[in-house]
Amino acid sequence: MSDVLRARGLVKTYRRGRAVDGVDLTVRPGERVALLGPNGAGKTTTLLMCLGVVEPDGGTVEIVGHRLPRGRSAAMAHVGFAAGYLPLPERLRVGEFLRMFGQLYGLADPDTQALRGLERFGIPHLAKAMGTELSSGQKTLVGIVKSTMHDPELLVLDEPTASLDPDVALRVRTGLAALCEERGTALLVTSHNMVEVERIAERVVFLSAGRVVADGPPLEVAARFGRDDLEEVFLHLASERQASEHTEGLRP
Repeated sequence: MSDVLRARGLVKTYRRGRAVDGVDLTVRPGERVALLGPNGAGKTTTLLMCLGVVEPDGGTVEIVGHRLPRGRSAAMAHVGFAAGYLPLPERLRVGEFLRMFGQLYGLADPDTQALRGLERFGIPHLAKAMGTELSSGQKTLVGIVKSTMHDPELLVLDEPTASLDPDVALRVRTGLAALCEERGTALLVTSHNMVEVERIAERVVFLSAGRVVADGPPLEVAARFGRDDLEEVFLHLASERQASEHTEGLRP
């Protein structure tokens, strides 16, 4: 079975230095993968290159067999993206907002797809709510529903449970698990919440200084570092980066 996402040898250099240095990343159909690392590890740049927003200086990206950047338009038809920081229109009802995106996706029955998505994440009662009436957690859920209406083969989520109450985070996890199981949707998540990652992802990829330093199931990755959980691995990598930056700062 072909990979939904296949990135090979990604490199990106900015004025301040090399942000990504030879990253390989694959996501298989139905797989739930978390891309992790402390600030400055290169995960945001890697994610943007995988979405075709940033062009790599070296390496290749393929989504469902479409090579970026030439095949980006065709590739993005198979991708959904959501992030808690993306705004929702305040003067539209949730159902109207979702209908609009369903029409943009070319769906034959966008209202049915919208309701199905709202039900999957336990929020069908929000269909008639205005954007101004939604909490931050509800906005996150609606954003995820919007990104899944066209049944994407790959769903990319940037910090999906950041600052969410535990009950809302549970709805996110439950809905994503159902989506992956029912539709075979692959999931690529970035997050700083290692507890949530352990609950969502079946495989984690840790970056540090622009390179992949670990790739595997959460417990196996933690054991590889001699740690009990992903939180300890994250803190270990963050402290290593801080020590490296301090050393660099002392050089004449």
